[in-house]
Amino acid sequence: MTSARLFGICLRVCGERQAAEDVLHDVYQTIWQRAGAWDPAGGSAMTWLASIARDHAIAWRRASEAASRALPIDDAVRIVDRCISTKPAQPLEQCLAKLDPRQRHAICAAFFDGATYPELAGRQGISIDAMKRRIREGPTVMRHDFFAAETDERALV
Repeated sequence: MTSARLFGICLRVCGERQAAEDVLHDVYQTIWQRAGAWDPAGGSAMTWLASIARDHAIAWRRASEAASRALPIDDAVRIVDRCISTKPAQPLEQCLAKLDPRQRHAICAAFFDGATYPELAGRQGISIDAMKRRIREGPTVMRHDFFAAETDERALV
């Protein structure tokens, strides 16, 4: 009798159906464990249930936001480039900039954010094989551009 209303609260706060379902499961476990704590003088049972659902959903959202905080992808490119090379980050950024935006995003998300092929394929609405191809072809193009830029730099010296 209460699941639809509590699920609506969880879904509104979480913003994701699967997360709201998980949070709602935790809510009902908490309600089961604290059933004796409800005080009719403090408000209706539904108000008590809704406050537990809201609290759990907010806790989930804060935890997921904290977990997703990371450096912007542009900072990650500069950091990684400095770690693997004594050269400035500019050549790597230039190579990334030459890629198709969807390919660049997929490569950066895979290498710097740790996203998996299925996650990336789902985000871009393509098959997993197509995503693998997109990511595999990018470094080949980048490698060619990177070493071409390096050769051009040597010619100037």
